[in-house]
Amino acid sequence: MFGRRQTPAKSAEELVLMRAAGLLVGRTLELLQREVRDGMTTLQLDTLAETFIRDHGAVPNFQLVPGYRHTLCTSVNEEVVHGIPGERVLRDGDLLSVDCGAQLADWNGDAAVSLVVGGPQAGTDADRTLVEVTEQALWAGITALAVGERLYAVGDAVQELVEERGARDGHELGIVEEYVGHGIGRTMHEDPQIPNYAVRDKGPLVRAGFTGAVEPMLTWGSAETRVLADDWTVVTTDGSRAAHWEHSVAVTEAGLTVLTALDGGQARLTALGAPYAPLD
Repeated sequence: MFGRRQTPAKSAEELVLMRAAGLLVGRTLELLQREVRDGMTTLQLDTLAETFIRDHGAVPNFQLVPGYRHTLCTSVNEEVVHGIPGERVLRDGDLLSVDCGAQLADWNGDAAVSLVVGGPQAGTDADRTLVEVTEQALWAGITALAVGERLYAVGDAVQELVEERGARDGHELGIVEEYVGHGIGRTMHEDPQIPNYAVRDKGPLVRAGFTGAVEPMLTWGSAETRVLADDWTVVTTDGSRAAHWEHSVAVTEAGLTVLTALDGGQARLTALGAPYAPLD
């Protein structure tokens, strides 16, 4: 339905409010990455995140999704996305993806990181590669965003990066297609959807003021997934490990601001030759 349309857009004042929500999400993820360790449960991580978000005057927006009562999604090893925090004990070498969101002053932020519990040295070469390539794919997708360009260039860029890295390094990673990025604003999930893989449709034209969440999910094996009996947790069908990275991004005439990055994305955007445009 968006093929002949333009993306929705936020005003400059609204983008500033979205940056505040996004920055809180980024700071929450920074806290969790610092605190996660062997022997901690995923529910303990969730409690840390909820306390931090509420102490800063915001609401965990995942709790606003009907049927979900947690602050985070914590997906471990073969879990791709939507893992429910609970009594699972994390161990050094686990591959953990943490997805987090917050609503502050009626505006939303949404981001995710993947990491090896115990640090990169605790993981396998495959895990380190999977985390690295997924994050690189995220930034490739982000830098494809620009006013006047087609939105689905994001998926083209993600797939091109993944295939180039695979051809260079001699591996083939799966790109999960069932779950995609999305617009974001007064609600966490808004239209249009943003595929993380190449599609035939070029998508809507990107307008100045567009805000969206880019979130590739890659697997070290088949990209086929299934949902567990809890009706939330998505796992790879072949048991291979998965990684998930996400940022919320604002597109302006001057360039990009990564709303959920602590530095607004300045370092990575500059390194990739993409225009960085701070909102403040």
